[in-house]
Amino acid sequence: MGSYCGDAVIPFAAMVVVEIGLVGLYTLSKAAMSCGLNPYVFVTYYYALGTLILLPSFFFQRRRRPPLTFSLICKFFILGLIGTSALIFGYTGIDYSSPALSSAISNLVPAFTFILAIIFRMEKLDLRTRSSQAKTLGTIVSITGAIIVTLYKGQPIIVAQLHSLIHQPVLLSPKSTWVIGGLLLTADWLLISVRNIVQTAIVKEYPAELTITFFYCLFSTIQSAIFTLIAERDLGVWRLKPDIKLIAVVYAAIFGSVLANLVHAWCLRIKGPIYVSIFKPFGIVVAVIMSVTILKEALYMGSVLGSIVISLGFYGVIWGKSKEDKVFEDTNTSSLESSPYEHLLVNNNNYNVVQTTDKE
Repeated sequence: MGSYCGDAVIPFAAMVVVEIGLVGLYTLSKAAMSCGLNPYVFVTYYYALGTLILLPSFFFQRRRRPPLTFSLICKFFILGLIGTSALIFGYTGIDYSSPALSSAISNLVPAFTFILAIIFRMEKLDLRTRSSQAKTLGTIVSITGAIIVTLYKGQPIIVAQLHSLIHQPVLLSPKSTWVIGGLLLTADWLLISVRNIVQTAIVKEYPAELTITFFYCLFSTIQSAIFTLIAERDLGVWRLKPDIKLIAVVYAAIFGSVLANLVHAWCLRIKGPIYVSIFKPFGIVVAVIMSVTILKEALYMGSVLGSIVISLGFYGVIWGKSKEDKVFEDTNTSSLESSPYEHLLVNNNNYNVVQTTDKE
């Protein structure tokens, strides 16, 4: 009984801590960028420090990892390019809007991943089955929610600042940065979904996650540094003082690059992708609380309505995927029961399950 409780409580507690930590990362980065931290510089330092943290483990495992080829290095480069673009869009979007909006739109990842998986034939779509119907409808509902939360701001529900009492039009308020931020964040999570698809294919070919993560961070550091040097000619933006900017960079690298990825990988192994994804709506609640209490931002009706719609669509996609996984398990169980020797032919890795984890 005690072992069962431990197996249930520990993953749950770990995922709750990770979601709080990731939203804390978005909130801290927003505060740092409000104090002048350039989002492009932030992304570069984020990856650079993450690369340094992973460097010792890369050398220690050189004898146990499979051999590297030029083709694999090119794929790592592409993976890094996708991830770099995602983070640049993401943190620039947070700078224009808020961490709460980022957490709300992050629930589009299952819908985006579902669409991409169909395009790349990693998922089968059969509208005659209830699972496919649920995933399709959930995808449409999620995208509708993203449109609502981006274009419809509405009236403030919780006013955290005095100037928020000023009347604002319901649609497309003068703070057009909100719309720009929403579009950038949508592009961010779309690229995260693309990265999940690409990384799934790479892991099949090269099952060494630590090496993949190291090269991902390394190439992302180089790419983001080049982009930042082109976009920002003022070298003064690279200067960090021992204040909230430096705290944000260190926290992002240690938590975002290392700890969150380790917990996600562990929970994916013992609980599966559905269990990990189910905690995403929890991040919305934490983000709203942090945005109102720490950043002193107002909570708007559009964010609440859009988040509810996105969450409904999210659970539709997850429910459909869970039904498919159950059918897959029942089929394998029936095959094993029909013949005690068929387990030698069963592939235990269900690669049709596409991982939809948060932005590293």
